[in-house]
Amino acid sequence: MTDVTTQQTDHPADTADGQGPTSPSAISTEQAVHNIADRSRVAARRIARANRAWKDRALLAIGEALIAKQDVILRANSLDVEAGRNNGTSSALLDRLSLTEARIAGLAKALEDLAGLPDPVGTVARGQTLPNGVRLRQVHVPLGVVAAIYEARPNVTVDIAGLALKSGNAVILRGGSAAAHTNAALIGIIRDVLDASGLPADAVQSVDEYGREGANVLMKARGRVDVLIPRGGHDLIQTVVSNAAVPVIETGEGNVHIFLDESADPEMAVDILLNAKTQRPSVCNTVETLLVHRDAAAVPAVLTALSRAGVRIHADQRVLAALPAGVEADAADDGDWGREYMDLDIAVGMVDTLDDALEHIRKWSTGHTEAIITNDLARSEQFIAGVDSAAVIVNASTRFTDGGELGLGAEVGISTQKMHARGPMGLRELTTTKWIIQGEGQIRV
Repeated sequence: MTDVTTQQTDHPADTADGQGPTSPSAISTEQAVHNIADRSRVAARRIARANRAWKDRALLAIGEALIAKQDVILRANSLDVEAGRNNGTSSALLDRLSLTEARIAGLAKALEDLAGLPDPVGTVARGQTLPNGVRLRQVHVPLGVVAAIYEARPNVTVDIAGLALKSGNAVILRGGSAAAHTNAALIGIIRDVLDASGLPADAVQSVDEYGREGANVLMKARGRVDVLIPRGGHDLIQTVVSNAAVPVIETGEGNVHIFLDESADPEMAVDILLNAKTQRPSVCNTVETLLVHRDAAAVPAVLTALSRAGVRIHADQRVLAALPAGVEADAADDGDWGREYMDLDIAVGMVDTLDDALEHIRKWSTGHTEAIITNDLARSEQFIAGVDSAAVIVNASTRFTDGGELGLGAEVGISTQKMHARGPMGLRELTTTKWIIQGEGQIRV
């Protein structure tokens, strides 16, 4: 079975995240993880009853604590980044792993925004009174115990913990060995704040100290874990989907496309492509493939701008033949059309029609995000109708497929499946529903 982490490094001491003195060697990994899950179940019942004001105070306090203890977080993060660099981790992955004062401030701001959002727990999805007088309500309730497995993304630790808290869930985190020191520091801070706020610290726990075996046990903890969310690359997600015994909400890698229509404004196209490719190449909403209409006047300006920004272009034969002066490119093959580069690389292909672009997207898309740049309303509507992905964008950067940008406060991940949740998963996606049926003695006839 494929391991769910890509690197193996020493894990911090079991007391580093404040979860107690139990040593991994004192009991089996399976029992240790089950104990964590059982404590999460108890915590979930308590936090599900917390009102919005209580949860929001805790969220704001966590954000303040992250700022106050940023030196502790940055020291821990420097250990992880140094280890990653020594292990040959790519620059894109190092970027995802790295925290800065600005990024920590961004995490605190996301928690503040989250506190300002309505509480989904208890909201009514639908309701009615039947002819016999029985009153029905379908209300949103927490999922319970949510587990998340992810790679080298310490920001996800805070995002998921915050979303779980606001939506009344307990969460078990497996952040991977590459970010072990950073995650231990973050989880320790969060747990301290929860305890000081009168909420159960066990609402946020980690199985990082139990390594790959602990992650595998977590995937099999049916009955103890209500839902499991993997977030990371193709191998991690497929390993979890293939091997988990607990229900999984599948997030997907982002082989994201932009189609440059013949009517696209060159200045707009340049701005969007540069933002979508270069602002942060290591994330899943970065564009990986650019499809250009054969008559698109914006092509020279776009390719020149990408090349000057340091983007390596992998082009098909038609694009190679039309390269502007001073722009170099490698020949693209089928491997490029299906690749999530997560770096300053982009595949570029030329098509004759919008239908050809849609056919290419259907073949190679991972169902994450697709965009069109056009000044033709009919073309934009055709594109929207023809694309079957979690997000479809017209005349804007693909970087907007993000929970924070869409007003969700944060996100657990981008779901590319079609059940329960699709697209950025925020508060509502971490709830389920239950029916409340109230009568006055009615019986079924």
